[in-house]
Amino acid sequence: MKVTIAQLNYHVGNFEKNRDLIFDSIRKARNEKSDLIIFSELCIPGYPPLDLLDREDFIQKCIQTVDEIAGECRDISALIGSPTLNTNPEGKKLFNSALLLSEGRIVFTANKGLLPTYDIFDEYRHFEPERKFAVCNFRGLRLAVTICEDLWDEQTFDNQFEKKRLYSISPMEELAKQNPDFIINISASPFSWSKTESKTDIFRNKAKKYGIPVISVNQIGGNTELIFEGASLMINSRGEIVKRLPHFEEALHTFDIDEIIQGRNKEEEAGPDPVLLIYKALVTGIRDYFRKSGLKKGIIGLSGGIDSAVCLCLTAEALGPENTRALLMPSRYSSEHSVSDAVELAERLKIEYDIISIEKPFRAFEKDLEPLFSGKEKDVTEENIQARIRAVFLMAVSNKLGYILINTSNKSEAAVGYGTLYGDMAGGLSVLGDVYKTDVYRLADFINRNNEIIPRNIIKKLPTAELRPGQLDSDSLPDYGILDPILYQYIDLQKPAERITGKGIEPAIVAGVIKMINSNEYKRYQSPPVLRVSSKSFGDGRRMPLVAKY
Repeated sequence: MKVTIAQLNYHVGNFEKNRDLIFDSIRKARNEKSDLIIFSELCIPGYPPLDLLDREDFIQKCIQTVDEIAGECRDISALIGSPTLNTNPEGKKLFNSALLLSEGRIVFTANKGLLPTYDIFDEYRHFEPERKFAVCNFRGLRLAVTICEDLWDEQTFDNQFEKKRLYSISPMEELAKQNPDFIINISASPFSWSKTESKTDIFRNKAKKYGIPVISVNQIGGNTELIFEGASLMINSRGEIVKRLPHFEEALHTFDIDEIIQGRNKEEEAGPDPVLLIYKALVTGIRDYFRKSGLKKGIIGLSGGIDSAVCLCLTAEALGPENTRALLMPSRYSSEHSVSDAVELAERLKIEYDIISIEKPFRAFEKDLEPLFSGKEKDVTEENIQARIRAVFLMAVSNKLGYILINTSNKSEAAVGYGTLYGDMAGGLSVLGDVYKTDVYRLADFINRNNEIIPRNIIKKLPTAELRPGQLDSDSLPDYGILDPILYQYIDLQKPAERITGKGIEPAIVAGVIKMINSNEYKRYQSPPVLRVSSKSFGDGRRMPLVAKY
């Protein structure tokens, strides 16, 4: 028996595009004499559809599209993901379902039992959990069809007191009692650089635990802040990887089922470089955010610093140099090399750039505010005015010439509020908002891996906002080598202050950093969508009250 894995890039709500992608894949699989083609979770509407699931017309479009795809399933069967109606008198109105289509109709349905409600997930908001699980008989084989979390039931919730299993039931345990020959898992699992290998381990451990081969199918592409890496897997009953599809690339792979049973052509199990994956994820996220939103061109305020330099390189790679523009806006505090370094980078990337000094409008603001500010020392107010003038220039070009402003703030700055609302925090998309400063340097080194694209001066200069004479980030913040480990432990790992440790980390520094994090929640509340590359990004995955004392 031949099986095809379809690792595709879906667009939420674009039923015609998703249907045509699926049609094309079915036809290609049929030409390869495949018996079954497997698609990912909720491939019909695209993932995540969020509150579009509340719309009756949206659900009817899902049902209609499933019927159209079923009509294409002649001499081949397809396993697809779609919401389906819950006809029971109690419960939510929908199930998150895997549907086996064959000869023009649905011949088997598996509904998702474990509905995640942590991090960016809120599936119980819309779906009813399944409580009964049955294997699917297909061409003489018994298939345990699972949907994403249903195979991940052994995840643990780790706190400082104990470890607890996240779920009280195990769909796979129930399915295992029915002696399946294969486990199929369709998922929509977003990328997180720290979770790539742990996800692989889940599938490998399940295969070994039950002595059953596993086929997992994941989608690729960006949908708003979420980015999906694909990396679909074929694993034999010994837990060995027989095949891993590419990260961040569409792929169709047809194989004979005996390949998994016999474990032929076993692949090396070493995972790819996390920095490479982050780079590919960000490029994918930018490209799909623009393409799927009907946008084309991006503009960046290029300062001569490392954050805007890395953002420019990523945007040029995602959109093309011809669709990327830079605006240099020096002030009285800008060093000469900041401008020359930024110009050098733009010219190396063959990107159109303009230079507009903010000195005249800054002097005008100072003059007009002088009566009101008389007798008061210059402080952060004047610094913020400069940042907001730059935002006005950038948004003017955005409006007049049709560019979308790319925000260049990194996760370290966003965490501690080292940014100006309506100034350097402005933008339509935050590219580095989930990348700590120390990782921004790693990305810069990766970009320069073959030749120097980002000028060395930009990488080696001390971080500075250049909003006052001699200003350095270290005037206001701990060294990033100390700050970032504190932020990672507090935000990503959610450790309490007393458990945060590391070289150079002292209790007083930890307390000061946590105070900055908590007191700047209101800024993050107003920030643009952040491309998510970690397991705990700012945005929907981290919900904190603005008015709180803790």
